[in-house]
Amino acid sequence: MKTYTVKAKEIKREWHVIDATDRVLGELATETAKILMGKNKAMFTRNLDTGDYVVVVNASKIKVSGKKLEQKMYYRHSGYPGGFRSVALDEMLSKKPEMVIEHAVKGMLPRNKLGVAMLKKLKIYAGAEHPHSNIAAVKQAEV
Repeated sequence: MKTYTVKAKEIKREWHVIDATDRVLGELATETAKILMGKNKAMFTRNLDTGDYVVVVNASKIKVSGKKLEQKMYYRHSGYPGGFRSVALDEMLSKKPEMVIEHAVKGMLPRNKLGVAMLKKLKIYAGAEHPHSNIAAVKQAEV
């Protein structure tokens, strides 16, 4: 029996719309990362991007457990002396809710060129409206 390897021309991409309303951040990020990597398909191959497009709506309505809203911090540094900045999760959710989900999903993807390509297929929106509605509706109607 020979091992089957999927070819790049055989990959068919679909659009998935995920509503983040009242979803736990980690569970949402795990599900999103699996779809982006293509692990939900039978033809998953580690060295090829077999994943689908993912549109996450209502990013501002996610939930977290425990005291994470006050205690979880996001850090960055400008590279200059005194350039260290930290922002709490609740403040980040009020300013840029898209970045919270993107940061969580990015941590679950490979750290190479393949992971960068996978992250480009992720579209996140704070509200329910998104410009990909016609594409996602067409793709879901075909299935």
